[in-house]
Amino acid sequence: MTDTPASTPAPEAAAPAPSAKPATRRRAFTILGVIVLVAVIVWAVFHFFFSPPEQETDDAYVAGDVVAITARDPGTVTALHADNTQGVTAGQPLIDLDPTTADVNVAAASAELARAVRSTRADFTRVGQSDAGIVQAQAELNRAQADYARRRSAAAQGAVSGEELDHAADAVKVASANLRLAREQRRQAQATVQGTEVDTNPAVLAAIASYRRAAITRAHMHVLAPIAGVVAQRTVQVGQQVAAGTPLMAIVPLDRLWVDANFRETQLKDVRLGQPVVLTSDMYGDDITYHGRVVGLSAGSGNAFALLPPQNASGNWIKIVQRVPVRIALDARELRANPLRVGLSVKATIDTADTGGPRLAQTAAAPYRGDTTTGSDPKVEATIRRIVAANR
Repeated sequence: MTDTPASTPAPEAAAPAPSAKPATRRRAFTILGVIVLVAVIVWAVFHFFFSPPEQETDDAYVAGDVVAITARDPGTVTALHADNTQGVTAGQPLIDLDPTTADVNVAAASAELARAVRSTRADFTRVGQSDAGIVQAQAELNRAQADYARRRSAAAQGAVSGEELDHAADAVKVASANLRLAREQRRQAQATVQGTEVDTNPAVLAAIASYRRAAITRAHMHVLAPIAGVVAQRTVQVGQQVAAGTPLMAIVPLDRLWVDANFRETQLKDVRLGQPVVLTSDMYGDDITYHGRVVGLSAGSGNAFALLPPQNASGNWIKIVQRVPVRIALDARELRANPLRVGLSVKATIDTADTGGPRLAQTAAAPYRGDTTTGSDPKVEATIRRIVAANR
């Protein structure tokens, strides 16, 4: 019997080697932690020791002039030339009022001016008439005195009665009184025109002033925009009867906006006028920045000027850090490129590194003027000259 060889046992499977992944992961986390720690240390060093000093707040809002357009004289609205959200330029028509009554007043003032010129011209004529009256009265007095002298000589010779001599003496007295009256009449006539011409006579000047007043009222029937901006708050309607001073609409000049940033009182130690400011608005986000400068600090905190200021003299007083409005001027070119609106929220950051500027404004800024004048109209002055010349 043949022996069969024993079967060779199968070799055991090799045990898996320990994985190196956990160690690699730990090293990676360690390196990452070191990098983060170094970054935090570097940021802290630069932020607290090398970064420029600055103060920032997000309690800041865009502000601007809201120019109220009001009726300067009563009238009925006949036309509207601008509405809300529309832009207007300085001098552009906004509202027309019914000019009928104003036209009548202008016509009456024109007639009064013509009458004043003619009356003044008559006053000059009366001066010449008074001169002629003086000459006539002087001649009458000379004749009466000569007649009296002859009669007195004749009376001395008995040729003229005493009664006739008395009549001659009375004629001298009457002629003398008439001469005095003529001279007083000349003084009276001269007083109305002395030192003046027709154009400069007080009566004529008063009539010219009345005509100008009527012309100005007529010009107020066309309400013009005093400044350039965007129309807002229009409340007037066509056909509405408005009184003098009635608000009609408002104009906001969007190229003259500023920011009122309300900083805490603990942030204002190094704030000075003229310091640069970087601003971002919630409307455009951080992609668009505005550059301004500090132009003034309010005279008091916001609470001090509130409608109901706080009364801190009570037993339950709690200290609250106050905020002071800081006015920041904006660059007009940046506003034209990216317009803002009144009331928008912004974030303001003031660079307080330079503390050499003043704490208080020394002088007021240049006056902000609008185109609202309606007097001294060349057409009105030409009409006045024409009326005077036609009635001289």
